[in-house]
Amino acid sequence: MKPSILFKPLAVLLLLCIQPVFAAHQVNSFLDIEWAQPKGFKLTTDIYVPDTGYKKMPVLIIYHGGGWLLNTKEIMTDLSRHIAGNANIVVVNMNYRTLASVNNTTTPNEIINDAMGAVLWVKDNIKKYNGDPTRVAVTGDSAGGQIAAMVTLAWRNLQNDSFNAEKLGFTPSYLPTGKTSEQVAAEDGLAVQATILSYAAFDMHGVAKSGFEKNSNPFWKWANASARGMFGDNINVEDNPEYYHAVSPLHYIVEHKNYVLPPQFVLVGRNDTMTTPESAENYVNLLKQAGQTVKFKIYENRTHGFLDSGCPPYSSGCFAELAVPIVNDMITFLNDVFTPKNSGN
Repeated sequence: MKPSILFKPLAVLLLLCIQPVFAAHQVNSFLDIEWAQPKGFKLTTDIYVPDTGYKKMPVLIIYHGGGWLLNTKEIMTDLSRHIAGNANIVVVNMNYRTLASVNNTTTPNEIINDAMGAVLWVKDNIKKYNGDPTRVAVTGDSAGGQIAAMVTLAWRNLQNDSFNAEKLGFTPSYLPTGKTSEQVAAEDGLAVQATILSYAAFDMHGVAKSGFEKNSNPFWKWANASARGMFGDNINVEDNPEYYHAVSPLHYIVEHKNYVLPPQFVLVGRNDTMTTPESAENYVNLLKQAGQTVKFKIYENRTHGFLDSGCPPYSSGCFAELAVPIVNDMITFLNDVFTPKNSGN
């Protein structure tokens, strides 16, 4: 994912028009629920529950995009409401630390820690919101797509130790009571049942090599943060490539005979120059070569960021016109995965 002037800070986005999105049924919203405090940073979530009478619905966790530096869960509000309003799916719209968080000291592995912790928290708590903890899907767009892919692929690479050259594993920001990271991994406690990746970044080593860590990347300025190495000043892409590989989904694809990954739906806009159709197709081909289940679709007349709420200028349109037809495809994919077990209240 290359730096681009297409993105603007969330503060600008919130000034844009927000169009009403059609809903087939009412949705109950539970907003700003605090679920963890890594390094004192409050992580919150919004949960959208279809008011349809069902008591054990599949769950979709959303991770927002923004170049790992910008935005909060609110950028995914339209997406969350549309899915919950048009399907029997509980939607959990998650915040995570960005690189600029905690005085610009957060690292990519800590972002993954938050995302993994989110899945574990949901599995522990979603029954309160009529969700089924045994049927959990994850999705994300752009940077959020990389995050969702890492949750999907690196679920067994957990440890309680610090992230370092000897042990490049992850420590979820939330753990079930009485369990260690290693125990969660041994029990496949982080496994999800479906994944949707929208115009996602798959190679963090390539992202860094393209200049992400330099002042020329405007995301740092928009985040009011100084440009730096993703992992701190002592780690760089030339001397320490293993750090960047450790947070790159491309490096975690496993053979079907060794482990069956959940079905994945990978989608991208034909005119996306940030996370290109070619990069998405490369990831899809690797999954196919490994014998894993994947659906791939390129959407015509779409650029980057079309799933964002409102009418952001970089997507040349509004959520209602650009995103809704594609989101309906996402709902169909999830229903196809979950319907066989979705037998009633």
